[in-house]
Amino acid sequence: MVRIGMIGLGKMGLSHHAIVNAHPEVVVVAACDTTAYLTDVLTKYTGLKCYSDLDQMLASEQLDAVVVSTPSKLHAGMVEKALQRGLHVFCEKPFVLDVADGERLIDLAATRNLVTQVGYHYRFVGAFQEAARVVASGALGKVHHVRAEAYGPVVLRPKGSTWRTAKNEGGGALYDYACHAIDLVNFVVGMPSSVSGVALNRLFSHDVEDEVYCSMNFGPGVSGQLAVNWSDESYRKMSTKISVWGTNGRLSADRQECQIFLREPHAALPQAPQGWSVRYTTDLTEEVWFYLRGEEYSAQIDYFVQSIRLHRTNGTNSFRSALEADRVVEMILHDDGRGQRSGSAPVAPAAEPVRKLWERLFS
Repeated sequence: MVRIGMIGLGKMGLSHHAIVNAHPEVVVVAACDTTAYLTDVLTKYTGLKCYSDLDQMLASEQLDAVVVSTPSKLHAGMVEKALQRGLHVFCEKPFVLDVADGERLIDLAATRNLVTQVGYHYRFVGAFQEAARVVASGALGKVHHVRAEAYGPVVLRPKGSTWRTAKNEGGGALYDYACHAIDLVNFVVGMPSSVSGVALNRLFSHDVEDEVYCSMNFGPGVSGQLAVNWSDESYRKMSTKISVWGTNGRLSADRQECQIFLREPHAALPQAPQGWSVRYTTDLTEEVWFYLRGEEYSAQIDYFVQSIRLHRTNGTNSFRSALEADRVVEMILHDDGRGQRSGSAPVAPAAEPVRKLWERLFS
């Protein structure tokens, strides 16, 4: 049995705890969270041993691994403490807020020969896995454009302060939403070499962006776009999509399906004829032992557990691959258009020139 300690019992922490606790090859030894009323209830009704201090839990319990589900700014320090004690680590996304911290933690994990994984669960969705397989097969021909999108109704009015609304804690649509779309780009077509034309817009938030838009550059003849809005009430829940265009066709994948269009059939995809074909997530997804929020959440935890058993230190969603998403986030924040992440609430990019023209003509 793999002995796991839970670090953080917020929304994602409790979800992960339910999944981990149901895994047939895992025992949850203890958990750590500073919210006393929550840990008191868990201890009283489930018998879970809880700590308010991470150092105390790590020093007192015999663990093989930890699951870190705390606010983003706490990841680096907590992950480092676990690695220093020789523990395998599953960390929620984003991995870190400072690329230098990520590089140091990757080196530390490699030195200790430890399994690492970050919670980019979309890599475990069948339709997105199929998209990556199709692109890698060469069936689309030479890829020349990719578009990644994520929309949802998260922030629809001015709201009180939480860590998700504080830029110095890793909040905002960029870290909370866009990093999923960015990781999908890295997974399906590879990491962009640079970004440009960044727009980080606020609609309701005071300290962070609600919209993220930019162009992605992959080299000669290959372009990309990123479009993210977590204040879009036309969506009932988060919707993430990736589209790829190549010389022999295109594909479009979301949580439900992977649509493929081929100009000419390709030997690597014998099941895909000329024209359109569709592969559904329900046909591409293996059954899991426990369902909560989606099969992909259980699948990623099982992958982590099996990586520990097999000592697979170079698996998918490792610290190394997750740091690529953080590098793209860093590019976005350092682009010349990043000024809207601080200061007063912005005007939509096209609105200011239109306003000046109106003033010249009619004032």
